[in-house]
Amino acid sequence: MHKKVYEALNWASSFLKEHGRDENAGELLLMWILGISRAQLLAELRMELLDDEYNRFLEALKEHVSGRPIQHIIGYEEFYGRKFIVNEHVLIPRPETEELIVAVLERLDSYFELSSGLKCVDIGTGSGAIAITMKLERPSLEVSASDISEEALKIAQKNADGLGAEIDYRYGNLLEPYLNEKWDIVLSNPPYIPNEEKHILSEVVREHEPHHALFGGIDGLDFYRRFASDLPKLINKKALIAFEIGAGQGEAVAALMKKAFPQGKTEIIHDINRKDRIVLTRTSPFKK
Repeated sequence: MHKKVYEALNWASSFLKEHGRDENAGELLLMWILGISRAQLLAELRMELLDDEYNRFLEALKEHVSGRPIQHIIGYEEFYGRKFIVNEHVLIPRPETEELIVAVLERLDSYFELSSGLKCVDIGTGSGAIAITMKLERPSLEVSASDISEEALKIAQKNADGLGAEIDYRYGNLLEPYLNEKWDIVLSNPPYIPNEEKHILSEVVREHEPHHALFGGIDGLDFYRRFASDLPKLINKKALIAFEIGAGQGEAVAALMKKAFPQGKTEIIHDINRKDRIVLTRTSPFKK
């Protein structure tokens, strides 16, 4: 007897809840298997699934329950309205990182007299989500991005090609590929989880996402210390610097940036859940 869409989703919701997974994962998997949008899925709740479709759905659910991220099963994650290829070599883009993009775009025009010709760099690009989104939202920017993982850079290049973004990718550790250049905008979502928190992470994250993109030393602040030390040598006098941070790290990261740029303005920006999520520095005083 064939299952209808709503029957498959109801069963999946209970199965996922029973195993401590997000109950909405069933929708994402079925949309992927059927090749339809969520609106189409909800409009076809009484449609009967073919045996092959239902069996694929069950297998995918079991795979997710065993610990594999949904995004690795379907092969992509949506970020800022676009699909980005992801795999075990890159961090899966999070919705919170979209707020980094929003914060930078909101401040860019009022801070720089001319937004054309500005040079923007994304350090530790992973899937390329930040760099590509900045280029597509502001095509006049000259955008570069780096990563210490060659496998990550292959995925980032695929995403740039697929989404039509021209990005200058470079292999290297943090700011090393840029030591002899000056930049106007520096962005990064660096590893910021304290090493000791490894055991409290979901196994979906801990066992399947790259550790070099997750952990930032004993207190999670190692990479911000390196940025604060090196950035004054790598930026133009008037620059905008923005980092994603972990909850509770705002004051510590802001203090590092205020010490590095005492004449500038550093602010802590909270995410939609009212947790400190972004530290943004404008390195020279400005009128607005």
